[in-house]
Amino acid sequence: MIDPVPDQVPAPAPVPAEAVAPLMRGIAVLRQLTEAGGTLSLSGLERATGLARSTVDRITATLARMGYVRLDGRDAVLTPRLMELGNAYLAALRLPALLDAHADALADELDESVSLAVGDRDGIRFIHQATRRRAMSLSFRIGDLLPAERTAPGPLFATEWTPADWHRWHERRTADPSDLGFPAVPPRADSSGADFEAYVERARADGWALDDQLIEPGLVAVSVPVRDPRTGRVACVASVVSHTSRRTATDLREELLPRLRSTVAAMEAELRKQPASEPPAPPSDLAAWTGASKQELGREFIESLARGLTVLTAFGESRAELTLTEVARATGLARATARRALITYEHLGYVESRGRTFALTPRVLSLGFPPLSRTSLPEIASPHLAELAGRVQESASLAVLTETEIQYTARVATRRIMSANITVGTRLPAYPTSMGRVLLADTPDEAVTGVLAEVREQGYALVNGELEEGLRSIAVPVRDRTGRVVAAVSVEMHTTRRTAEQCVEEILPELHGTASRIEGELRTAGRFTRVPLA
Repeated sequence: MIDPVPDQVPAPAPVPAEAVAPLMRGIAVLRQLTEAGGTLSLSGLERATGLARSTVDRITATLARMGYVRLDGRDAVLTPRLMELGNAYLAALRLPALLDAHADALADELDESVSLAVGDRDGIRFIHQATRRRAMSLSFRIGDLLPAERTAPGPLFATEWTPADWHRWHERRTADPSDLGFPAVPPRADSSGADFEAYVERARADGWALDDQLIEPGLVAVSVPVRDPRTGRVACVASVVSHTSRRTATDLREELLPRLRSTVAAMEAELRKQPASEPPAPPSDLAAWTGASKQELGREFIESLARGLTVLTAFGESRAELTLTEVARATGLARATARRALITYEHLGYVESRGRTFALTPRVLSLGFPPLSRTSLPEIASPHLAELAGRVQESASLAVLTETEIQYTARVATRRIMSANITVGTRLPAYPTSMGRVLLADTPDEAVTGVLAEVREQGYALVNGELEEGLRSIAVPVRDRTGRVVAAVSVEMHTTRRTAEQCVEEILPELHGTASRIEGELRTAGRFTRVPLA
């Protein structure tokens, strides 16, 4: 039986005396940047967090030093490297790595969007999305938080709620009747969710749940729980999502539910397999790095914030639950420092204690993951191209291969009287360009001969006037997590500005450094999401 609504909403839990205040303030800044879509002015952060401007400046300077934020004029912009925090949770959870292929195959078979979600207190968060490309498509992102009562997965998770969970749900509904605390969904326009208890009981009896336009008109979904074979509890929920212009809720129940159930059975069989173990995380050089950063930036660098954020990265695959000693060993922090960070995270809801061990919660995904989960390769590359162009004072570009042509997907041009007139979207023959040769050189061994074999061997391509008289360019590859070349980065100039030898001596090292930084962010962003190449 579900407990009645409490008479009063209890006061928030007091902040523990050992909590790290700078870490709490840094988390508040990251949350505000996330809710703003990844970009917010420094003055906007000051207003949104209630922190002093000097504090905001120090926090963003520290986050920039860590590579989590890029300072662009008066704006702070989240960078893909921040996704390593959410990646730590998803890797520890294991579910995306084990189940995403099943979800993707079902989406292909049904030509409908398929998602995986986990429960987060009285809400749900998406951990995988297999979406379809069409005008009316699913717009939720990995990490987005939705109110349980307005979704199909919600009642399935609620079948396992404790009385305390129900109290929390009633309190939230009382305090936020319009769902303004859930920016991923439109505000509540009616009393949807008022009969949530009955919705949960139906889900308990049926073993599945249906969302018939609870979130917004036109959106329908059917969900089935994926149970942990060790405990029998709901590990995650798989859903098929459609639009009423394609299928009705009845269609989902009668036509798609059987296929969804079959896929869930395959998912549960996957969970019964024992995953390969992974060695513990090696100790990091965090202490040396923070010390050097403090020496360089002085009071603008907040060591306790940097150390605290690194605690989250101690978790990962085969490291879902760690003791205090293991966290300290993985981060290189003193036990007392790691302990205070864990106490802070537990208070904020990012970590939960399980006896002597600690584990990350889905709330970690709220730290930048939703807006960053749809970052494209051109968006990753653009700030690095701008820095490259600024350093070498020449135009810099990114391109991908489209059969026998290259297509420019990002470009930063320098101001010169004489320069190449190329814009994003321009297509050129691949072979006579340096980026094209780099991309063509990644074809199978038997197809690569002559000039392309030389390009593959030396790791770059230099082209003089083959596309156009007087144009010289040099390019290097950009590789994804698997080592496959997915794009190329180049610097272009007039032949009078640098000799071929100067390009190799002066430009090539800068190109390699830029490609390496792009690849680092691409690896982080692409670990659990698909990064569009164009």
